[in-house]
Parts: sequence; C-alpha cells; structure tokens
Amino acid sequence: MDNDEVLRLLGRIERADEAAFRELYRAFSRRLYAYVLRQLGDPAQAEEIVADTLYEVWRRPATFRGDAQFSTWLIGIARNKVLMAFRSRKPDAIHDDIADVAEIVAADDPSAFEILAQQQRHEGVRDCMKKLSNEHRECVHLVFYEGMGLAEVASLQACPENTVKTRLFHARQKLKNCLQRLLQREGGGSLAGAAP
Repeated sequence: MDNDEVLRLLGRIERADEAAFRELYRAFSRRLYAYVLRQLGDPAQAEEIVADTLYEVWRRPATFRGDAQFSTWLIGIARNKVLMAFRSRKPDAIHDDIADVAEIVAADDPSAFEILAQQQRHEGVRDCMKKLSNEHRECVHLVFYEGMGLAEVASLQACPENTVKTRLFHARQKLKNCLQRLLQREGGGSLAGAAP
C-alpha cells in the first residue's frame, strides 16, 4: 500500500471511519506483529504492542505527514513501545514444556525425531537471534524480514547509514558463529561460508 492510499485512509480514520481503520489494520498488522515478536519473543506482549501502536494511529491519524514510508513510521512507533517494554522487563528464564516434546516423540510416525530435530533447529536460530544486541537484532529483522533499505533503517535507528552496515556485518558474523556452534553440537554440520 503506497503512501497516497495510506493518507486517504488516514483522512477517513480522522473522521472516525472504522472501515478505513480495519483496512489499514489488515494491511499492516501482520508485518508489525512479526517485527515486534522478533524483538520481544513474547506473542502476548507483541499483540499488545501492535494493538497499542495501531490505537495511536486511530487516536491521532494526522501525525503521519508522509515524509517516510508509512510502514517505517509505524515501526518507529512500535519500536519505542518495544524499548519501553525492554526497560520494564524483569529477567526470567523460559523453560520448554516437556509435555510438548513428549507428544512429538511419542507419535508413531517414524519422522517424529525429524520433527523434533527441526523444532530444535528453529529454537536454535531463535536463541542465536536473542543473543544479538537489540540494535543488531533489529537491523537484521528490518533488512532481512521487512525488506527495508539501509537508509530507512538508519532513519529509524537515528544513526548514520554506515553504522547500520557495520551492525549488519557484525550481526551476520555473530549469527554465523552461533549457528555453526549449534550445528557442531548436533553432529558436525557446517555452514560452509553461509551467513543470514
């Protein structure tokens, strides 16, 4: 959805047009949720932040002036809410539910262990992403999952474009090293120079 279409919808939202808001919500809520979830790792908290972010749009649609892409502006609002959530978080450990794993292993399907191994790899990638600094994780998500350009990310993170390049370089190296260690623990696999 381009900015002209978004601005038309925002004009309608300013007049309390709920249909326009639903259209905007359908167009942007999934991407926004994916971004927030990637940052926080908590689906319930991600849903709450998405709702809060879009509620800001409902309350004050005229604050978007069209200077940047609407999705970049929207992620900027969500980013501030994510940062506030990080500041208010208390450290806690996330434990796997053994019953979930037992259900997979107990299945009669011969591929049960393959499913379990795949689930563990996905968890390994998530764990490697969590080990990145907030700035590095955010850069990776915005560039590789949201498809944003370096200039957009630099604007969102309020830093020079070269800083974004450096963050991406270091994030990719850290992910590669982390994933390499994961593969070695699983049986001596190799990434053979691959990087996210």
